[in-house]
Amino acid sequence: MAKKAKKKKAVKPPAKVTTKRRKGALTKLDTKTIGLITQTAERVRKKIDGRIMPELRFPVRSLANVRYDRKVGYFQLGRGTKTRALSVNTVKNFAQTLRLMSISKEMIENNDFATKREAYYVSKNWAECKFKDQPESDAVMDDIEALASLDGLSREQLRFFPEEHGGSVAGNLLVIDRDSDTGKDVRIDCTGFGTGSYSIPHSVEHLRFETDAKFVLVIETGGMFQRLNNHKYWKNAKCILIEMGGVPTRATRRFVRLLADSKKIPVYAFVDCDPYGIANIYRTLKVGSGNAAHINRFFCVPQAQYLGVTPQDIVDFKLEDATHELQPVDVKRAKDALKNDPFFKAHSPWMKGLNQLLKMGVRAEQQALAKWGLNFVIEEYLPRKLKNKKGFLP
Repeated sequence: MAKKAKKKKAVKPPAKVTTKRRKGALTKLDTKTIGLITQTAERVRKKIDGRIMPELRFPVRSLANVRYDRKVGYFQLGRGTKTRALSVNTVKNFAQTLRLMSISKEMIENNDFATKREAYYVSKNWAECKFKDQPESDAVMDDIEALASLDGLSREQLRFFPEEHGGSVAGNLLVIDRDSDTGKDVRIDCTGFGTGSYSIPHSVEHLRFETDAKFVLVIETGGMFQRLNNHKYWKNAKCILIEMGGVPTRATRRFVRLLADSKKIPVYAFVDCDPYGIANIYRTLKVGSGNAAHINRFFCVPQAQYLGVTPQDIVDFKLEDATHELQPVDVKRAKDALKNDPFFKAHSPWMKGLNQLLKMGVRAEQQALAKWGLNFVIEEYLPRKLKNKKGFLP
């Protein structure tokens, strides 16, 4: 006799896991963030109940909507806004915005967080409301942050974190973190990592600091950071070294800002002498950017000064034969900075420096100083530069 085919059991979808409240009382910022989300939802509901088309208003995030005041020290958001009204064409995006805000409220209440990537995947359970790809979810998240920034809140307060961690730290600094289970202080000595270094976490608001360092040196490249750390430059110079690794992450910028503000310590930037190092890396650290104008007041470091490498350094340290020709993209970036960037236009030394770089037609990396010896930067360049702090570019 033929065997009866066995019936396949229906596979049930996974049950939704209810997140349990983790330890940690709500902070004032937590309460403020929840209040903002709740008030926004109530306004939308009230308009719907009243048969009025609800709308959300966001500040425009672009260089065209920023202003720069030297006394303030960073790019400030202008008055430009955009409105998203609930309509047939915007219903999905409108719903996604409210759903993400709801997730934020839930995470705050449960003392949890989500990376930007996780937030994208969470939406896969939202049926027709789900995000098609991560750029779509990132754009909605940026709008929510821009809305929250008007109340002095950032994405970190909304509990959405980027994937990348912050930069590396070495030198005369004690970082006081906390144990996520017990809430007790954890003291981290940044001189005690041997040839390694402390890695800045993705959330830094709760950190406290102890230091007797004379200054903070933020460094563009990992190679230069490793050289200075390996030779314990921070010990003799009595300073703190922080690696940016290119354009510094939000966590790195916020870490430097909190450290500089709380300990009243100067910050010097050491980057490549090229339009990208100057107009992107350093400018972003010091005054922020147009696209992030809504959060510049939290993440920029207005007290930062440009130690080098400067266009004049190429001449003073005879690096002409250790340079590279400026590429068309470099020339365009420098000219755009001179013509359109409020920061450079407000500082004549920078206008002079960028024009000098264009006239020379070359760029120089930090490593070009190795022309005079691997440790020339430690033994000669940095000591000589630090003796003339008045000569630093703004």
